[in-house]
Amino acid sequence: MRRLIGILLLILVVGVSVWAVRLLWLAGAFRSIDPHFAGECHLVGGPIGPEDITIHPRTGVAYVSASDRRAIQAGNAVPGAIWAYDLNAAQPVPVNLTPNADARFQPHGISIWAGADGRDALFVVNHPVNGDTEATHSIEIFDFTENGLVHRATLTDPLLVMPNDLVAVGLDRFYVTNTHSNPPGRMQTMETYLQMKGAQVLFYGPGGFRPAIRDLVLPNGINVSPDGRTLYVASTTGRALRVYDREPGSEALAFRREVPLGSGPDNIEVDENGNLWIGSHPKLLRIEAHREDAKTLSPSQVLRVTPDGAVDEIYLDDGSQLSGSSVAAVRGRRLLIGEIFDDGFLDCTMTGQ
Repeated sequence: MRRLIGILLLILVVGVSVWAVRLLWLAGAFRSIDPHFAGECHLVGGPIGPEDITIHPRTGVAYVSASDRRAIQAGNAVPGAIWAYDLNAAQPVPVNLTPNADARFQPHGISIWAGADGRDALFVVNHPVNGDTEATHSIEIFDFTENGLVHRATLTDPLLVMPNDLVAVGLDRFYVTNTHSNPPGRMQTMETYLQMKGAQVLFYGPGGFRPAIRDLVLPNGINVSPDGRTLYVASTTGRALRVYDREPGSEALAFRREVPLGSGPDNIEVDENGNLWIGSHPKLLRIEAHREDAKTLSPSQVLRVTPDGAVDEIYLDDGSQLSGSSVAAVRGRRLLIGEIFDDGFLDCTMTGQ
C-alpha cells in the first residue's frame, strides 16, 4: 500500500510539474525580449490606464478609453474617461470628452460605428466599481454630435458576466466578448490558468443579447474586416487569433481558421487595408505582477496580421518605454499604443513599414 501511495504521489508531483512548466512556457516566461521598432515614439500623458484606442475612419480623431485600475484596486476609485486625440493637429493633446462622469464610469473596450448616413456612435464597455454590489456591467452608447458625445443608452443583461471588448456592426448592433464564464473568484482563476473553455462572444441586436460563439478560451479583443464579412476574436491565453466568416444580413457565423500568434493578444484594430493591429503581451504572467507593482515592468508588443494570416512583429519593448501594451491603432504611418495601468500612451511614427 505504501508503495502504491508513493507511486501515486510521484505521478501527482510529475503531473503538476509538467503543468507548471507548460504554463510558464505558454505565458512566455522563457522568452527573451530584444526590443525593436522602425520609427520614433513619444509618451502622451493624461489618460491613466488607456486600455483601448480606436480611430474614427473619416475624421482621423483617436478615441481613448481610460480607467485608473490601480486606484480601483486600492478602493479609491476615480472617474474613468473617454479622451479625444486629434491626429490631424500639429501638436495634438488629449481632451477629456466625459469630464462630468463620476466613479461609476469605468470604460474598457470601445468601438465606433461610422454610418454611411453620417450617424456615428461610440460603444463602450463599462464596469462596476469594486464593492458596488448593486452595479452591473453595462454597454454605454454615445452618439457623436456637434456638441460632443451625447449619451443614448445603457444596456445590461445577466449574460454580461465579464465583458471586455466589443465591435459595432450597426447603429444599435454589436458583438461583445466575455473573457470568462464565471465572475471574479476561484472558478474564474481556474478558467484562466487551466485554459478552460466556456467563455462566449455575445451578439446584441433586435431581441437583445444572445450567445453568438460558445466554448472559447479567454476571448479578449474583437473586430470585423472593413467589408464586415470576417469577424476576428483574440484568445489571450490561447495565444491565437480566431477567424470567422460572417453573414451581415443574418449575423450567421462560421469558424474559418485559427492563426497562432505565440503571444497573448489583447485588443484588435483594423486599418483601411484590412490588416489587423494587435497590442499583445509576450510575457503574460508579468501583467499581474505589473498590476501589483508599477516598478515591475511588463513587456509590450505590437503584431500586424494580414488578411491572409501572415504575422509580423512591428514593435517590441521590455516594458521600459511602455508596460503592458493592450492596443495598437494605426492611421497612415501613425501608430498609437495603449497600456492597461499607467499614465499615457505612445504616439509613434513608423519609418520602416
